[in-house]
Formats: sequence, C-alpha cells, structure tokens
Amino acid sequence: MSLITLVIVLVVVGVVLWLINSYIPMQSTIKKILNVVVIIVVVLWLLSAFGVIGSFDAIRIGR
Repeated sequence: MSLITLVIVLVVVGVVLWLINSYIPMQSTIKKILNVVVIIVVVLWLLSAFGVIGSFDAIRIGR
C-alpha cells in the first residue's frame, strides 16, 4: 500500500467524521463513542499497514 493511499484514506475518514459530527444531530455521548471507535479502528489499521502488528486475516469471528 502506498503512502499516497494511506494519506487519502486518512483524509477521507477525517472528512466523513467531521461531517457526521457537524451535520448529524446526536447526543454528545454517542458522538464521543463514535469518535473513539473510529480512532481505534484507524490506529489498528495503520499499525497493520505498517507491519507493526500482524494481519487481520488470521482473526476469525464465529465458526
């Protein structure tokens, strides 16, 4: 995965999160939970993309 792809994905995720926070009316606690979940997912994805942690292909949920 190229560096340009990483930057584009981060910008898109940031803009989408900003749009959701700005224009969709929600309780502040739900917004905080959404922000934390998105940040955790992005950090895990970045760690996986740079090879710090293993691939998520080995993780199985269910059978």
